[in-house]
Amino acid sequence: MKIPLAFLFTITCTLVLYSCRPDPVPRPRGYFRIDFPEKTYLPFAPSCPFEMEVPAYSRIEMNREEANADSCWFNVYFPQYKARLHCTYLPVEGNSDDLVRDAYTFAAKHEMKATAIRRTLIEDTERKVFGVVYDIEGEAASQLQFFVMDSTAHFLRGALYFNSRPNPDSLAPVLAFIRGDVMHMTQTVKWK
Repeated sequence: MKIPLAFLFTITCTLVLYSCRPDPVPRPRGYFRIDFPEKTYLPFAPSCPFEMEVPAYSRIEMNREEANADSCWFNVYFPQYKARLHCTYLPVEGNSDDLVRDAYTFAAKHEMKATAIRRTLIEDTERKVFGVVYDIEGEAASQLQFFVMDSTAHFLRGALYFNSRPNPDSLAPVLAFIRGDVMHMTQTVKWK
């Protein structure tokens, strides 16, 4: 029995082509490249008794329904990252211990999903701004929270939330970028 030459040629070419390929190697999961804007800030002076600088690439959303004469609720919205920094201003009326305890409790509620909570103290005696920034690591719903106060009359608290599933790996670059903005905001707070 003779094997046709064309058949042998086809088999040989197939073996040569497929045998020269490198072994398949699994690739790590990739994420989209994120281009960050240049850090620029604008003054923000709401009808509340404070002012500060906010990122130029953010939008302020005032929450008028909840506002009353002495408190203030607003969001710093980062549309390109689908993130909101929910902020609350409250007057201190002999309740500074309660306000600080509440801020700590709000941060501690994320401990169940957090792998760690780091605290950065804010202390500027010249501007009378004191507080804490909480970096909550892991799959917590809010991975960045802060509060600042002057301990006698003013209290400002914020919590960052992304409109997505909390994936620490993919959110890490954006979280670090927005953290820089939050630090700038706390460093530019001035009480009225």
